[in-house]
Amino acid sequence: MFESAEVGNEIDKATYKKEEPKLRQALLSAQYEALKAAKFPIIIVVGGIDGAGKSETVNLLNEWMDPRHIHAHAFGDPSDEERERPPMWRYWRALPPKGKIGIFFHSWYSRPILDRVHGEINEDEFDRRLEEIVSFEKMLTDEGALILKFWFHLSKKTQRNRLRELESNKKTAWRVTALDWKNFKIYDRFKKITERALRGTSRNQAAWAVIEGTDPNYRSLMAGQALLDAIQARLAQIKTPPKLGKKSQPKSEKTNSHNPHEGRVRVVNTIDFSQKIDKGEYEKELEKYQRKLNLLLRDKKFQEHAVVAVFEGLDAAGKGGAIRRITGALDARQYTIVPIAAPTEEERAQPYLWRFWRHLPRQGRLTIFDRSWYGRVLVERVEGFCSPADWLRAFSEINDFEEQMVRHGILVVKFWLQISKAEQLRRFKERERIGFKKFKITDEDWRNRKKWDSYEDAMCDMVDRTSTEIAPWNLVSAEDKRLARIEVLRALCKKLEKLLK
Repeated sequence: MFESAEVGNEIDKATYKKEEPKLRQALLSAQYEALKAAKFPIIIVVGGIDGAGKSETVNLLNEWMDPRHIHAHAFGDPSDEERERPPMWRYWRALPPKGKIGIFFHSWYSRPILDRVHGEINEDEFDRRLEEIVSFEKMLTDEGALILKFWFHLSKKTQRNRLRELESNKKTAWRVTALDWKNFKIYDRFKKITERALRGTSRNQAAWAVIEGTDPNYRSLMAGQALLDAIQARLAQIKTPPKLGKKSQPKSEKTNSHNPHEGRVRVVNTIDFSQKIDKGEYEKELEKYQRKLNLLLRDKKFQEHAVVAVFEGLDAAGKGGAIRRITGALDARQYTIVPIAAPTEEERAQPYLWRFWRHLPRQGRLTIFDRSWYGRVLVERVEGFCSPADWLRAFSEINDFEEQMVRHGILVVKFWLQISKAEQLRRFKERERIGFKKFKITDEDWRNRKKWDSYEDAMCDMVDRTSTEIAPWNLVSAEDKRLARIEVLRALCKKLEKLLK
């Protein structure tokens, strides 16, 4: 991969002076057109050998284009805030919205490569991290992002000469550090591991472009032209989308006479609605588990962990009541409640999971999601707010998301609260009748009720595909609200006790 970049590509000054103004004008026009369309973000990943011109190229792009719509991020060692969350959290927060350009120095590739170079991880862990990157970038491109990845390369001899040249000039000597020379000594190992990383993560939707960095004229025009070509190609694709044949639809009860759940147990049918608890026993159990929860979250060991509690369920199933019994046991500084409604304009300009990643808790804290990322495979699926392709791929994206949380020490506890159709009707009518409950019932609740069967089918698929060993679903009968609250508290305490052993 690197050999072709070491052939000494050069562009003379006359050619550069002729081509540079035309390229600048075309890039600026393409940037404004992409900004106006606001259909896709542009993500530029910059990596390479020390002294190969990474910073110079990015500075040039800012000079050639409108820097107000370009945000460059240089990631060094993670801050305390970043260390307390999964490694990808810092990159998710920095993703550009649709229409904007985000440039990533020391990106999600830097840590895996450096850790492998210095022997801090083995080959299996290195490969696992690369696969995680591939999944991340595929998710971004599936959401419409345009990703360009530039690796600026120098041969070993050229890098030595480049560092010496910079060091010998008083004006540039500051740019060469002891770390640069230390890295030079492991050039061969760095090159070998880097080439493996680039080959393993170069996909059609996010391929690497290796650019020889010796000649600044060549380097600048190659990077600028590659960026221009990619933006123009995406803009053309938006204007004239490819013609598609007859859309194929996933098998479902709407499009096929065959029921996809036929022949297997529907999890909704396994929930026992007959169980109840009397008021006296409820108050006794409530005090017991609220006290236990409070003590568990104050345990010193919990300061190395965090909890994400997810609440999903049909309308009027009692999610709010269960959440209040959790928070009623805690100091308000220990928890955050994130209510999920229709996405805002800011959220629609980002990949689907962005608005959930940004709310992940620090160590020692609990974050409660009142509805969650499962909206894509529930309400968005049933209401047709996304395509079948979107909600079908969401299952694996959600599992990856939760795996990253768990791997970082976050306990993910998921609750589905289920009630019968008759009980929902009773609660709806009660809300309409009682003045202080009227705000809880809307026309949308009645519309959703008409799609009861579709929501149950979506729920069964969701549990089947996302109830994993590391983040299983807790199916709670909410026919009796008091019993549901105790079951939620009991399950949460049990998971925490196991975590803190």
